[in-house]
Amino acid sequence: MFFGRLITAMYTPFTKENEIDWPRLEECIERLIETGSDGIVVSGTTAESPTLTHEEKLALFRFTKEKVAGRVKVIAGTGSNNTQQSIELTKEAEEIGVDGIMLVAPYYNKPSQEGLVQHFKAIVSATSLPVMLYNVPGRTSVNMTVDTMQRLAELDQVVAIKEASGNMGQISNLIASISSDVAVYSGDDGITLPVLAVGGAGVVSVASHLVGREIKEMIDAFFAGDNQKAIAIHQKLLPVFHGLFITSSPVPLKYAMAQKGWSEPYVRLPLTEMDELQRAATDEWIRELL
Repeated sequence: MFFGRLITAMYTPFTKENEIDWPRLEECIERLIETGSDGIVVSGTTAESPTLTHEEKLALFRFTKEKVAGRVKVIAGTGSNNTQQSIELTKEAEEIGVDGIMLVAPYYNKPSQEGLVQHFKAIVSATSLPVMLYNVPGRTSVNMTVDTMQRLAELDQVVAIKEASGNMGQISNLIASISSDVAVYSGDDGITLPVLAVGGAGVVSVASHLVGREIKEMIDAFFAGDNQKAIAIHQKLLPVFHGLFITSSPVPLKYAMAQKGWSEPYVRLPLTEMDELQRAATDEWIRELL
């Protein structure tokens, strides 16, 4: 299992002037390592990747790789809905020295299943890096079927799949139908434990920015056979898991981190900060759990 069990889809902190807040980012990297993350995804959905420029993504890859200094895996989010641009960014990420890449299913284009296969094959063939595929139909408007993921899992460089369809039947069938050498990760914090129970490897988490130690403890308890402890932690953390998606991610995450004094709440348009009702609901679980 190349990437470990707890991977954080790292956010991108911004200043009031809408620039990347590099000191805050360095603090975040150190905190994620200290609280149990085995890997960090850079420039994924949580990072507001659609609003990051090409140059900013490369700068984020370089900065994270330098600050991590080999302590955990650095996974570059290089996927997009433009195959050629994804290939170019992937090649540049490989030159920087990241440990792997994550490729999201193309969004907006609504490709066929065959189109998905050919898109991913083209990118994978252009790199020697280990690859994590990312299925998130709620954001892309296209669901990668089990058959499609099965075909792609046969590619040598595909070592992991982040499954965020929320469909436990699909996730169960996927795990049952592909090689055990390909790790399947929950793409939703709230179903991490159920995914582990059907053979999943771990989670690509948002909540680990706030409760990384607890999530790692839950995963470790599950694999140690202490199911009651794992269930208890899962149930305790459910308000966090749900609360971080009360509106578009990473808006609630940035607000919660700001309440902890770890960041500013600033997001880039078209995202906007939470309204009064959403802040009140978030404050409730922050007081109880954080």
